[in-house]
Amino acid sequence: MEHLIVWSPRVLSVLRIITALLFMEHGLMKLLHFPAAQPGAPDPLPPLLLAAAWLEIIGGVLLTVGLFTRPVAFVLSGQMAVAYFLAHGSKGFWPALNGGEAAILFCFVFLYFVFQGPGEWSLDAQVRKRP
Repeated sequence: MEHLIVWSPRVLSVLRIITALLFMEHGLMKLLHFPAAQPGAPDPLPPLLLAAAWLEIIGGVLLTVGLFTRPVAFVLSGQMAVAYFLAHGSKGFWPALNGGEAAILFCFVFLYFVFQGPGEWSLDAQVRKRP
């Protein structure tokens, strides 16, 4: 399996990009109803959900391209922790039953990016390569 190590930074980038695109979709559903309106989201959005939507869209874009990855991932990890406790944790202990699995998963994947960085295919990596 040694030969797989060379792919680690690239696979990290793929994980970051796919995660960011999926996350951005949540914001687009809240704000623009694209690809559809988010089920259960009130219309118009209250200020807290409006702020969450903008964080999801802007943070998703920044993570997709890998720009300011660590600080953005830190903020988004915190957002997902708050989202879990405000929207899901009060509905019961088990994430599979309270609908909080995605929030927990996003929280910890973003936390991983804080420590691991963006991977090879990122604007952050390109900026570091400049002399």
